[in-house]
Amino acid sequence: MLNGLWLGFFIVAAVSALAQWLIGGNAGIFAAMVESIFAMAKLSVEVMVLLFGTLTLWLGFLRIAEKAGIVDWLAKALGPLFLRLMPEVPAGHPAIGLITLNFAANGLGLDNAATPIGLKAMRALQDLNPSPTIASNAQILFLVLNASSLTLLPVTIFMYRAQQGAPDPTLVFLPILLATSASTLAGLLSVAFMQRLRLWDPVVLAYLIPGALVLGGFMALLATLSATALAGLSSILGNLTLFGLIMMFLVVGALRKVKVYEAFIEGAKEGFDVAKTLLPYLVAMLCAVGVLRASGALDFGLDGIRHLVQWAGWDTRFVDALPTAMVKPFSGSAARAMLIETMKTSGVDSFPALVAATIQGSTETTFYVLAVYFGAVGIQRARHAVGCALLAEFSGVVAAIGVCYWFFG
Repeated sequence: MLNGLWLGFFIVAAVSALAQWLIGGNAGIFAAMVESIFAMAKLSVEVMVLLFGTLTLWLGFLRIAEKAGIVDWLAKALGPLFLRLMPEVPAGHPAIGLITLNFAANGLGLDNAATPIGLKAMRALQDLNPSPTIASNAQILFLVLNASSLTLLPVTIFMYRAQQGAPDPTLVFLPILLATSASTLAGLLSVAFMQRLRLWDPVVLAYLIPGALVLGGFMALLATLSATALAGLSSILGNLTLFGLIMMFLVVGALRKVKVYEAFIEGAKEGFDVAKTLLPYLVAMLCAVGVLRASGALDFGLDGIRHLVQWAGWDTRFVDALPTAMVKPFSGSAARAMLIETMKTSGVDSFPALVAATIQGSTETTFYVLAVYFGAVGIQRARHAVGCALLAEFSGVVAAIGVCYWFFG
């Protein structure tokens, strides 16, 4: 899938460049494409330097949380809920702890770190699967919730914005929180419908109703604020949550007699190992996207969509963010490249860049997750996983666009 997508970028760029040269007489198009390749290779290294630091930092803090028992506490707290949503998983099974740790990493926006943990969780669920080639209900629910990208603290999005010079990298904190809540809710409801899960069970309601009330009340409060106040609140809450989480990990770790410095170094080493494998993928995708933009093919496609949106009588400012949404189901690295390219082209705090950042933070690489997670355990029949995951993805994109118009429009 990624081979075809990456090759397709270059083929479309080549066809577009030939058309501009032979029909439009633009002989300089090839020089622009070559220049874009080298510029994007340089940008990849610049982004990678900050990504090294971000992943190393947060996996270090996550290891402190793990050794302090915070993850185990979360597993116990969520245990009764998972027993209802995944009735085939026995109480106290290792899969529950791994699922919780995976959600914690996803919640912190550490998607690259969450994948290895998620694979361990999927293998643990496969041990309980009566059919080795058909996805179980528990595996489908776990995968769809992963594909819904529940991100409470999108630190990698903050990092990309900081690298591109954003004066306030956490500006998109609240939009991402609201959009990812919509995608996760859509994923949960769709799986519950397909699997006939009893969401009206008293225990499930005891978890869902307070969360819904808090989110609904919070949105009602936000509705009373101006756009300027919304942006300011998003910034304050983003930074406060970020630093508060760090302090909680450190204080709880110290109270539990954890050697916090040594635990941090242990986790940071793992973060370094995860980060160093990403540079080739980042170079490959950023260069492909750069060539696509320099050839004029990307602008041509977006202009076509923009005309359709104008014909429908809608505002067209979100159109420039759509490349991130269109490639995100297939490749996280391609979507990341599209996001960085949009920020670089339109401006890091432009409306398209803010929409693209929100989409990136509230959606997931659906087909990639399906291929990697199910492929790792030999699942051949995904059943309703694809449809439910794509519904969650679509809900996240629509919510991201709507929320950004609310906050920044």
